Amino acid sequence: MHATGEPCGFCESVANRLEDISAEQSEKSKWTGGLLHRKIECVKSAARILSDRILKLFLTVACCCLIASCEQPTPHDYFARAVLNCNLLHGFAGKGLQSELDSPSVKLTDAKTGASAPMKRKEVVDDKITFIEQSLAKVRKLKQTDDTKDIVQASIALYEYVLPVYKSEYQQLAKLYDDGVPKVQIEALASAISTKYRPKFEALSASLTDAGKPFAERHDIKVKWDVRTSRSR
Repeated sequence: MHATGEPCGFCESVANRLEDISAEQSEKSKWTGGLLHRKIECVKSAARILSDRILKLFLTVACCCLIASCEQPTPHDYFARAVLNCNLLHGFAGKGLQSELDSPSVKLTDAKTGASAPMKRKEVVDDKITFIEQSLAKVRKLKQTDDTKDIVQASIALYEYVLPVYKSEYQQLAKLYDDGVPKVQIEALASAISTKYRPKFEALSASLTDAGKPFAERHDIKVKWDVRTSRSR
């Protein structure tokens, strides 16, 4: 021990070593804390990624379920497509369609002036064909179950019966109208169409009605069977 009160060499060495140890512990603490922080951040990042994936999966499943439920037609949809739309065939091979050809609807010919002109009979028949083809395609897409097969099959049978007639005999009849041939020739072909096709058309229509009535009752669909209704989209 020195009488001057100055620290001895040994004490100074010990003090320096303690400072070094303290510095080492501090650096080690910083390194350990940094490593722990990085691990925590990695865990948080992984959790966020997993959470995002779960959310996306949930949304995907929910959307698929929603789309599937929207695409599944209701009993009212079945009835509208398979039964109600067939009301537009009402005048087939009879006076109803003949009246449409005798006095066709008018069409707009000039949007600026509002001018109009009667439709050609071929246009009337073409419109019928387009409607039938579109309606038939919709009915064919309907799933047939024990509950729906009767109305679907009856509807398909009716559409498939009238479509070839519109594409053949009614196209011929339309041409006679548009060519301005004598009325007696027009009436002769119209009568032949009615005689040949009307009886089976009425039988197929009755079969559809017979299938439609119990279906409507089962699903509480209110229908006035003696009243023609507008078609469904």
